[in-house]
Amino acid sequence: SVRLKSCSGFASRSFPRFRLPAIAMGDAEYSFSLTTFAPSGKLLQIEYALNRVAEGRPALGIKAKNGVVLATEKRVTSPLVDETSMRKIENLSENTGMVYAGMPPDYRVLVSRGRKQAQQYYGVYREVIPVSQLVRDQAATMQEFTQSGGVRPFGISLMIAGYDETGPQLFQVDPSGAYFGWKASAIGKNHVNAKSFLEKRYNEDVELEDAIHTAILTLKEGFEEAITAENIEIGIVGPDKKFRVLTPAEVQDYLAEVE
Repeated sequence: SVRLKSCSGFASRSFPRFRLPAIAMGDAEYSFSLTTFAPSGKLLQIEYALNRVAEGRPALGIKAKNGVVLATEKRVTSPLVDETSMRKIENLSENTGMVYAGMPPDYRVLVSRGRKQAQQYYGVYREVIPVSQLVRDQAATMQEFTQSGGVRPFGISLMIAGYDETGPQLFQVDPSGAYFGWKASAIGKNHVNAKSFLEKRYNEDVELEDAIHTAILTLKEGFEEAITAENIEIGIVGPDKKFRVLTPAEVQDYLAEVE
């Protein structure tokens, strides 16, 4: 403790000395640096970006035997917002689409870059870009923003679905630039519970139609209100290799089937 000398008639008092844990204090000094590792071996800005992703609206992907489905919660912040102007699932190319959890502005940047990469590939080779290459390009962009001064990591994770010559594919890309192929995965709020739900219900022989039902049931598990065709969004790609977002009427039909 620290003892103060008495003065002007006041008695001396002792105050406890507060100390931060050595590791926490050491890491705190690096929390604003993107390009410097903390003593614990972490890049803390990436950890913070993952925290932002974990607070985002839930999204998930399921790879079926004959296609892939992406699904996400789409909730507007005000009843005055035009719902038709908001889309969380977007095409990158004819056969590939993606969804995100995290910061919408960051997503728009990656959608734009992904589409540009897909068009550049088509312009050179006159064929659709392979799904895995498009994923690598997106991951490389995100990784670049973890290794450069004056920038910050992207505050989003992506689920990318596509169908090419190798069949249906599903990938997840995180803010660090790490990416993996998945049979089924979830990102955003309650992603741990969603993954546990998918682990119990997933079957490698599942058909695309059943995968859509499973996706809806998984979202429904974490919903705080009634699930409707207006507050979720679903995208699919099948053997025709055409990625598309389902219309609200189509989503409503699938909702009726699972109830």
